[in-house]
Amino acid sequence: MTVRRRVVLAVGANLGDRLGTLQGCVEAIGGLPDTDVLAISPVYETAPVGGPAQPDYLNAVLVAATGLSPRDLLEAAHRIEAEFGRVRAERFGPRTLDIDIISYAAQVSSDPVLTLPHPRAHERAFVLVPWHDIDADATVRGRGPVRDLLAGLDAGGIRRRPDMVLRLPKVPPRPKVPPRPKVPPRPKTGPSAEAI
Repeated sequence: MTVRRRVVLAVGANLGDRLGTLQGCVEAIGGLPDTDVLAISPVYETAPVGGPAQPDYLNAVLVAATGLSPRDLLEAAHRIEAEFGRVRAERFGPRTLDIDIISYAAQVSSDPVLTLPHPRAHERAFVLVPWHDIDADATVRGRGPVRDLLAGLDAGGIRRRPDMVLRLPKVPPRPKVPPRPKVPPRPKTGPSAEAI
C-alpha cells in the first residue's frame, strides 16, 4: 500500500476565468493518481507582487494527501498549469494558473528544482493568510508558526472574496459490487431412502 504524505499547495490565477481555472485546478489535483484534496481555503483577491503591471490574482491554499513523490507532484503540477494555458514567458508575469508546492510532509530540500519548504512562502501573506484559515497550527519548517509569520507581514493587499468558493473535487461513486450469486445447496450424498 502506498504511503500518503500531507502536502500544502498554493494556487493562483490572474488571467481569464480566474475562479473557473482554480476550480478546474482543484479537480485536476484531486484526479492525480493516489491523491486526495482534503481541505480548501477561502478565496482571496490579491494585488500582484513584483513583475510588470497586471491584473489582480485570485489565490487559495489546498491541503492534500498524496502518494506521489515530490518530483512527480511537481511534474504533475506543471502539466496541469500547461493544460490551463500557462506560459512561462516572464518571471513574476501574469499567468492563467500558478501551482506552488509550499510544503511536502515537512521535508526540507535545497534542490534548486524543488526547494522545500517553498523558499518565499514565509514572506507571502497571500499564501499564509489562506493557509492559516484551514490550519491554524500550521508551521513553515525552519521559519516558525504561520500565525507568528503573519504578525510580521502587511496583509493589506489581500481581500477575502466570500462570493467566490472553491469546492472539493467530486469523488466518482464507487462501482457497485454485484451481489454474490446464490449457489443452490449441494445434494446430500450417500444412499438414498429408496436404496435402503
